[in-house]
Amino acid sequence: MLRFHVDYYKPEGKNPPKPGEALAKKAVVEAILAKHDTATAGRRFNAVLATASINDAIEYHGLFDELQKAKQAADPDFQPLNIACVFSPPAEGNPDVKQLQQDLQQERADNEEDPEGKKAALKAILADYNARYGTNHQIGEFDLYYQDVQKRIKDQQWPNADFPAAKKIDITIVVDMLLTGFDSKYLNTLYVDKNLKYHGLIQAFSRTNRVLNGSKPYGNILDFRQQQANVDEAIALFSGENATEEERKIWLVDKAPVVIAKLDAAVQKLADFMQTQGLPCAAEAVPQLKGDDARAAFIKAFKEVQRLKTQLDQYTDLTTDNAAAIEAILPREDLQAFRGVYLDTAQRLKAQQGKTLPDTDDKTGADEVDQLDFEFVLFASAVIDYDYIMGLMSRFTQQGTGGSKLKMSREQLIGIIAADAKFMNERDDIAAYINTLKAGEGLSETAIREGYLRFKKERDSAELAAIATRHGLATPALQAFVDQTLQRLILDGERLSALMEPLQLGWKARAQAETALMAQLMPLLNKRAQGREISGLSAYEQ
Repeated sequence: MLRFHVDYYKPEGKNPPKPGEALAKKAVVEAILAKHDTATAGRRFNAVLATASINDAIEYHGLFDELQKAKQAADPDFQPLNIACVFSPPAEGNPDVKQLQQDLQQERADNEEDPEGKKAALKAILADYNARYGTNHQIGEFDLYYQDVQKRIKDQQWPNADFPAAKKIDITIVVDMLLTGFDSKYLNTLYVDKNLKYHGLIQAFSRTNRVLNGSKPYGNILDFRQQQANVDEAIALFSGENATEEERKIWLVDKAPVVIAKLDAAVQKLADFMQTQGLPCAAEAVPQLKGDDARAAFIKAFKEVQRLKTQLDQYTDLTTDNAAAIEAILPREDLQAFRGVYLDTAQRLKAQQGKTLPDTDDKTGADEVDQLDFEFVLFASAVIDYDYIMGLMSRFTQQGTGGSKLKMSREQLIGIIAADAKFMNERDDIAAYINTLKAGEGLSETAIREGYLRFKKERDSAELAAIATRHGLATPALQAFVDQTLQRLILDGERLSALMEPLQLGWKARAQAETALMAQLMPLLNKRAQGREISGLSAYEQ
């Protein structure tokens, strides 16, 4: 399991709250809205808000709605969080609800007071949920609603391109539910506005720390009740009576200044490596590295830099001094440029993994390459997706027209795409399209999207026609072969032979011609397959 990062939230002011004392709920919601994107890596992950009572959960649900509408009115670009709320209804003799409430002590007690009011509030929450997600849940079939909430929390695993963000849940407000036994690797944050102790505290915290990959370095806890003493007691209890201070530390991540010092050391190590290669520590110098062993060493060194930066990016308690120190160690523009050359270098080395090299003296370099784990997930932003890039391109063309406040050069726009792993197979096409755009022509996002699709289709057709001409094939025949291969995700050897038949070659010459053709078709097929595996294609790898 992962460690925890605990942010004991302290509001500004002369009278800080005492441990266990509740803050004003409006202040809690405002803090969550301010910190949520940081805590969840730009909404890559989702969160649970644990409240002290059903009445608190009801009030929070209303406050999120109220404050998000106000933020949207003030800032049209604000993207509201999808908020769900789940607590058990009054049992009223229902055996299923009674069984459900056996482990929900607070909810069972709360429902004994004003049960009709609780039921009415839950019906309103269900109505809001049904309107948001197009469902038809009713209080009489509460278990189906509860199951749907759990499913939508777990749906966070799917990219927005495959499963729209509007169908997911960003924050689920709870009282007792979901705080024990529920697991989702894409839930990484717990907001706490209830007093927790011992086993209950560790159980609740542990909803956030299921291992995923490098993009989730720890479970994030934002505590609004100043419960550091309770956390320390729970860790001591679960570490064992004879646990050392060092053994207890494994529960919590390092404080920000410690990680910043590690980042500084990692950047210095990268600079020292570049110096050994006779190069400055600059992104533009990386392509000058000679040999795969040097490129592999760069991959390892910069990946550690990015890993630490990813960890710091999700700290919700960074001070302005912390942020300034991070920027001084590795300025944002330098980081983006290094990310771009990392992806270029990694893509080149990944293509060589597992291949038999000719007899050379560079066996060490080959071994280094084969053992590399590129961890592309560290280089894929949850915020920057296809729709975001289309919007940025539109705003780029509107610069100077009064229709956009964006101030971004063409090079900066291309740099954003080059630094994100999601666009590795498409970034050359997107960059080429951006180079055709002009600031001031004021294209809408729809026009940009349609224009890019036309541009890409023409570019793909020209690329395929050039390959057909080079190999003496009819372009329509080669296009049909490529389309069938991508549709079935199978490279059919018989279809390939039929494609080559008009050349009337002998078997040996035809085999050579097929190999030469596939050497050029393979990158095209892999790119257009967008990460999907084409069965039979590996037979033509050299």
